[in-house]
Amino acid sequence: MSGHEFRFFLSCDISLPVTLRIDRLEGNLPQSSAVVSEVDSAAGSRNAELFVECALHIDGALFGLPTRTRLESSGQPYCWNELITLSTKYRDLTPQAQLSLTVWDVSCDDDDCVVGGATISLFNKQKQLRTGRQKLRLWPRREADGSIPSSTPGKVPKHELDEIERLERLVNKYERGRIQCIDWLDRLTFKAMDKLKEREGNACGNSHLSLIVEFCSFEHTVVFQETGANFLTPSHVSSTNELVIVWDPEVGRTNPSEHKQLKLARSLTRGIIDKDLKPSSNERKSIQRILKYPPTRTLAGDERQLLWKFRFSLMSEKKALTKFLRCVEWSDIQESKQAIELMGKWEIIDVADALELLSPVFESEEVRAYAVSVLGRADDEELHCYLLQLVQALRFERSDKSRLSVFLVQRALSNIELASFLRWYVAVELHDPAYAKRFYCTYDMLEDSMMKLKVGVNGDEEGFKLWQSLVRQTELTAQLCSIMRDVRNVRGSTQKKIEKLRELLSGLLSELTYFDEPIRSPLAPRILITGIVPSESSLFKSALHPLRLTFRTANGGICKIIFKKGDDLRQDQLVIQMVSLMDRLLKLENLDLHLTPYRVLATGQDEGMLEFIPSSSLAQILSEHRSIINYLQKFHPDEDGPFGITATCLETFIKSCAGYSVITYILGIGDRHLDNLLLRDDGRLFHVDFGFILGRDPKPFPPPMKLCKEMVEAMGGAESQYYTRFKSYCCEAYNILRKSSNLILNLFHLMAGSSIPDIASDPEKGILKLQEKFRLDLDDEASIHFFQDLINDSVSALFPQMVETIHRWAQYWR
Repeated sequence: MSGHEFRFFLSCDISLPVTLRIDRLEGNLPQSSAVVSEVDSAAGSRNAELFVECALHIDGALFGLPTRTRLESSGQPYCWNELITLSTKYRDLTPQAQLSLTVWDVSCDDDDCVVGGATISLFNKQKQLRTGRQKLRLWPRREADGSIPSSTPGKVPKHELDEIERLERLVNKYERGRIQCIDWLDRLTFKAMDKLKEREGNACGNSHLSLIVEFCSFEHTVVFQETGANFLTPSHVSSTNELVIVWDPEVGRTNPSEHKQLKLARSLTRGIIDKDLKPSSNERKSIQRILKYPPTRTLAGDERQLLWKFRFSLMSEKKALTKFLRCVEWSDIQESKQAIELMGKWEIIDVADALELLSPVFESEEVRAYAVSVLGRADDEELHCYLLQLVQALRFERSDKSRLSVFLVQRALSNIELASFLRWYVAVELHDPAYAKRFYCTYDMLEDSMMKLKVGVNGDEEGFKLWQSLVRQTELTAQLCSIMRDVRNVRGSTQKKIEKLRELLSGLLSELTYFDEPIRSPLAPRILITGIVPSESSLFKSALHPLRLTFRTANGGICKIIFKKGDDLRQDQLVIQMVSLMDRLLKLENLDLHLTPYRVLATGQDEGMLEFIPSSSLAQILSEHRSIINYLQKFHPDEDGPFGITATCLETFIKSCAGYSVITYILGIGDRHLDNLLLRDDGRLFHVDFGFILGRDPKPFPPPMKLCKEMVEAMGGAESQYYTRFKSYCCEAYNILRKSSNLILNLFHLMAGSSIPDIASDPEKGILKLQEKFRLDLDDEASIHFFQDLINDSVSALFPQMVETIHRWAQYWR
């Protein structure tokens, strides 16, 4: 970073809750509290009992409820060292946001006694968020006032500061890196300060009562910015060192001079000459650099000109086509016509790159039709991996009956799994008013095409019966929703609700016990289910009371599913699809990390099914067995094996930990705790419940890697050979998935129009966060070092450390 560069975050981009640490009280208590303290102490009773009340004020008005610390009665100095997390997020603050902090003494026999109060604004005069340690001088026997201006300001004006307070402000700047570090001089300075403090402390009557608090620190300065466009009237530039926001009305507009120059340079009259042009060595390096750009990168004017100039020499490089099509001026009829001609002669691109051409960036029907033709080369298994995104891509088509919709329907006619999932994916989107007509068109097309089939996709069922078997899936889910309503209305314990469920299945709804005709399982359409087993069906003990149902299958087996109502499963469905895709990518490179991509299907905006995997949460395992190793010893004991379990079981555990550590890091999975980490009895660990993705997390200070202490201990600790093997698997998996970063980014780009919460809020930012996780600026060797450092930092956070950042990460799992 150059010395003149100023990097900062905008407050509107920070979704974390406002957090601060109440540290300690410095100085002598007011006389009344001091007398009480001495009397109580002489009588053998307790010292003064103090707590701090913290309240947030927005524009002078109280916002939310005040928060209190615990009582502290250990005597001077009174030290809380307590983390306070408010319900308000940084993005919701205003420039006039203030915190009022009042110290109360409840050791008196009468009413609560105010020790003192102080108010501090969260943003300074330059609209920069205050960070780091703050010393607030309390106003004796006065409750903190949050009005504007405050009558109890905690920050003392510079001209009123005593020498100690002045030096402490400089120390605060020094700790935040604002003052240059000179080791030999710093030692002398701090020694002189200690002597000054000691001398001042011995002096009588000159000590103020102060509250020490610490605000959350960020990598860069946080500057206030309201959510949305910041249209400000133009203001003069101050001569002081003050941050000034100036509105430029031409931001984002095309430079007419540059546009004209590009038009002249790309004159089509040079088309014949261009065919013989070959890039120089430097131009070739520039082109190769451009071809390595991620699909989210916008090409600059000179980069677009470079690709257009050497378009003929790039036709043999299939990776260059998507970049070339990005540099075409599609509004120019002649230029777009030549680009389409070249596209037909270009080296055929990969299916993963064809997905990029279906994104909203490309509006040309010819380009999108070309992408669909490339998709035709994918087999059914690969197409199934992308089906969810391809349905979402229908939003970006120019017509309701597009080449893409026709292609999806035609492929579904020859594969029952594709047909079933296509029907569900489209049906869920019928509630979107903006695109309902388009999805209805695709749904009707699928229905008409299947009904006209003489022979079904499995060779023996005709189309009418096949379609009816899919329609009965919807009827089944409707009946399950009805059952959930009846069961929830039962008052009493979960056991009473379970009894009601079994009573309904055996009585009024006995037709669900044995279906008239087998129904294709919505989660696995090749499996025919014939009825529910009431005695083996139950409820989960949670607010929504999901059903856990056991179905008989046509081949004499059983399958277990979880049915939820009242919860949007579309985000979980997306995450599990990505886990399944990444598992496939890893296995193609001969790396099986024993992942558990259980099936998830959203059957509506607030309902859906999940495959039930027999397992136990880490919270339950640690409660009953005290450690993961003790649990695994119960199922796979081996006296000669590592830690008393079989080597195969331990290897399975290590591999699955590595796989999910990498995947949860890349996808930015948040809100991890011991209840949503599950362990199967064969040693496979897996994650569930994906309410927060792409970096969102309801907990403050999330560690970069979701790796809990108990997982590391089960590998023998951070110094063991098994932990080293775990790190090796992590780095190998990370590099494999980095090779497919374009595919993963393209799939998320196609989800940009969906109503999935963590994508719909800001699709562009979410995709950029995902891109950052791949560290595409590093080669394979550098990425290994990066990821090892990431693991080491996360593991260090699990054990006692003095570093504040690591201490915050350690709180995450508590």
